[in-house]
Amino acid sequence: MRLLITGLRGFVGQHLQHQVRRRFPGSEILPAVPDIRDAQAVEKVIAAEKPAHCVHLAAVSTIGAARKSPDHAWDVNLHGTLNVARAMLRHVPHSTFLFASTAEAYGTTFQHGTALTEDAPLAPGNTYAATKAAADLALGAMARSGLRVIRMRPFNHTGPGQSPDFVVPAFASQIARIAKGLQKPEISVGNLDARRDFLDVRDVCDAYLDVLTAKKPLTPGTILNVCSGETRSIRSILDDLLTISGINAEVVTDPDRLRPSDIPIARGDATLITSTLGWRRQIAWEDTLRDVYEDCMRKTAT
Repeated sequence: MRLLITGLRGFVGQHLQHQVRRRFPGSEILPAVPDIRDAQAVEKVIAAEKPAHCVHLAAVSTIGAARKSPDHAWDVNLHGTLNVARAMLRHVPHSTFLFASTAEAYGTTFQHGTALTEDAPLAPGNTYAATKAAADLALGAMARSGLRVIRMRPFNHTGPGQSPDFVVPAFASQIARIAKGLQKPEISVGNLDARRDFLDVRDVCDAYLDVLTAKKPLTPGTILNVCSGETRSIRSILDDLLTISGINAEVVTDPDRLRPSDIPIARGDATLITSTLGWRRQIAWEDTLRDVYEDCMRKTAT
């Protein structure tokens, strides 16, 4: 397997590299594209390396970052994605292009309150989701022109190494600082009542690799939710992390962490990926939380 991973040095990219080496030790991970916004650089790498598969992870990946720099988010998440896709179609048309989209693209459709399948309408509610939805739709159109694209829509995923810009390490890093006496026993939070469908990043990476190694290649343009089909409240995540750490702390709502348009419940339906690939979540949620907390403890200086 000659594999090109954009976003190789990012959170998911680091875990994907590890899973590739664990599952397929004979595989070759190709040099990363330095900047997907540079169409010529992208073209040069793909023409020279001719990957058998490309997993496209590179993105402006947080709602906050996209909100602060929307033009940059559009350049990376839409135009950068198209640069990679066009180069793949031009130079290696028989290779698989796996696009890491996002369940955020379903947006306000979650307000229906049901577990969403892949045919649920895209209704993005923020700049990040809109840029990813636009790329998702554009790639679907390119599938009709021969691009062998598979669109993955992962729901919330976390694990060791994730930035504190995301909710689980945001809690875990604060608790770690309290445990080491670097912060008073007070945790800043946003909306604790929201319920989300969470996974371990390592399970998400396995889903991506299951696509690439499927016995029967998937139809170009296929969309697959990557989710557990279950939800848990943000409050329960904080409670579980406090239990794991043995820390007692006061919980304080920070207005800057609240999102006015927050969706109360976001849940996915994993029927298609399970029936198509046999994929299902393997890592217990408690193990995920413990790994995130221990990672934060190691990184918190005393």
